[in-house]
Amino acid sequence: MAGDSSHAAERHVQAATCEAGRNTQAGWRGARKLGIPSALDRLVQQAVLQVLQRQWDPTFSDSSYGFRPGRSAHQAVERAQGYIQAGYRWVVDLDLEKFFDRVNHDILMSRVAKRVSDRRVLKLIRSFLTAGVMENGLVGATDEGTPQGGPLSPLLSNLMLDDLDRELERRGLRFVRYADDSNVYVRSERAGQRVMAGLEAFLTGKLKLKVNEAKSAVAQPHTRKFLGFTFSNRAQVKRRIAPKALTRFKDRIRELTQRTRGVSADQMIGTLHRYLTGWRGYFGFCETPSVLQRLDEWVRRRVRCFFWKQWKRGRTRFRELTARGVSRDLAAQTAGSPHAAWRLSNSPALQHALTNRFLRSLGLPSLRQ
Repeated sequence: MAGDSSHAAERHVQAATCEAGRNTQAGWRGARKLGIPSALDRLVQQAVLQVLQRQWDPTFSDSSYGFRPGRSAHQAVERAQGYIQAGYRWVVDLDLEKFFDRVNHDILMSRVAKRVSDRRVLKLIRSFLTAGVMENGLVGATDEGTPQGGPLSPLLSNLMLDDLDRELERRGLRFVRYADDSNVYVRSERAGQRVMAGLEAFLTGKLKLKVNEAKSAVAQPHTRKFLGFTFSNRAQVKRRIAPKALTRFKDRIRELTQRTRGVSADQMIGTLHRYLTGWRGYFGFCETPSVLQRLDEWVRRRVRCFFWKQWKRGRTRFRELTARGVSRDLAAQTAGSPHAAWRLSNSPALQHALTNRFLRSLGLPSLRQ
């Protein structure tokens, strides 16, 4: 390793090791523990990362996309699409069971030692791996896994799975890996079953990792999801948004547009703007504009429903509708309607009063732009 990083490691190794044990805290995402480094740990890890990543990243597989400079999930999805289009219409969808929690420290450090000769740096990296997590005020030891939340963990995870990449390349297989999500593309189900069996044996025997049999499968790509996307089962393969991603999207929009949240319309639109802009930046990569159009219409309907509930009383509703150009007869008919808010949100009166242009002027973005 370069000399400047060695000297930095030597100066901080003792302090970083102590701070790791005292200050690392645990967060939760479902049942997964997140090791959040102290400020000093994060600083040192970031310094080590900057040096090691420059050295290691060029040696990683061209089929690896996760946590690498200049590479993205979109590139991974596009490459998978290319394999399917080329006739590899079966996928070995490999899911590693609790990968980040079960990385064997000795196996990982043996890989690190092949690339780093400075013992001070090796000691520093192991100290981060074994720092532990704090739960209910008590620090628990970590004898396996790469603590999520630290800057160095993604690089170490890529190093651990580089063995898998090399094995797939040695077998001449077409694959795409993003972090612990690996898809191998083959021409037949029988070939896929052979590959799955071979990879299970390799991962268990060499890397001490376990394949999650409930989430892994040999299947046709249109029945599986990869990084939030799936693919059409046609001669011309198209990227589509996975059904589960669409369900999560709608659940989140319902949550943000609930009248019972106690927020103003401006606050609601502001939150929606941030969420929709980020979501569009990622899932706008799909090749199904009709889906985005339907989602656009649905989101606007949710917003109109929010306004209708906010106006509450029939008199207020009548006043708001007429003020926005709705005829008095139609406004009176709509304001006095016994139908529920969701049905009325699609009524001519509300579509006239709260036009698409008006909603855009409030800051509501379109998913199709």
